[in-house]
Amino acid sequence: MALVSETDTGLGPRIHRVLGALPSWVLWIIVVLWSLPTFSLFVNSFRNQEAQRTTGFWQTQLDELTIANYREVLEPTIAGGLWDAILNSFAIAIPATVIPIAIAAFAAYAFAWIDFKGRHWLFIATVSLMAIPLQTALIPLLQMYSGGAHWTIPFFEKTITLFPDFNLAGTVTAVWLTHSGFGLPFAIFLLHNYISGLPKDVFESAFIDGADHFTSFWRLVVPLSVPVLAAFAIFQFLWTWNDYLIAITMIGANPDALPATIKIAALAGEFGIREHLLAAGAFVQAFVPIVVFFALQRFFVRGILAGSVKG
Repeated sequence: MALVSETDTGLGPRIHRVLGALPSWVLWIIVVLWSLPTFSLFVNSFRNQEAQRTTGFWQTQLDELTIANYREVLEPTIAGGLWDAILNSFAIAIPATVIPIAIAAFAAYAFAWIDFKGRHWLFIATVSLMAIPLQTALIPLLQMYSGGAHWTIPFFEKTITLFPDFNLAGTVTAVWLTHSGFGLPFAIFLLHNYISGLPKDVFESAFIDGADHFTSFWRLVVPLSVPVLAAFAIFQFLWTWNDYLIAITMIGANPDALPATIKIAALAGEFGIREHLLAAGAFVQAFVPIVVFFALQRFFVRGILAGSVKG
């Protein structure tokens, strides 16, 4: 597999021709329709409970807008410590983004440029892990985190500890470990497609000058792979920051380790008596992903195209 750029496939020019043939008003209609739900949620985040229940967002009067919902969301006695939950989200999302990128970059370089026996079959086996639904592995992983993994050898009555009991259940460590494990196959696949398409002459020249594989990786591959690394960082960070299922499974009822997604889901309270706070909580939760996306967006399209392959 090799990297296919916009120039090689003509994908970029074709997209520009198609979009250029559309009238601008059609594109604006698409943008408005796509943004309307988010805009309505944003307007409702500044409206009180009665206004949200009785009138549509398009009937909002300027004098009824208030920041009281945001004050309540950020109030520890109401939200149950949302600031602490946001810190927990950072404690999950940052390791779950950095660790897969670091491991996958080394693995992708090895698969692409180091000739060792069985590397093609090992690469296929690694990429095939993307087909495993994470939902089927959550309970076995939780059991492993809470009691370790042990294997009893048949006929010998001997038990071997495959994974010791680190008592990880109910901690943020269990969450980012799970995210890292499930993010690695896709990261290796994406980075391998990019790294294997780098010019071979560059590596040959470096090896002739006496560079070893680590020097070649650090001095050549990493600087040239910034777009694809940033693209994967966006995907992985958004996935881990907005995750609910893995967090609620691994953390359970431990209030000190709950991320913001779980705290915000519980904002409505019993019988939905505070459902008017959900819109404000959603935008507090969304602020960080928006900043991350716009900070790295210039690498996004280039990184996505790095995943294009040709047989």
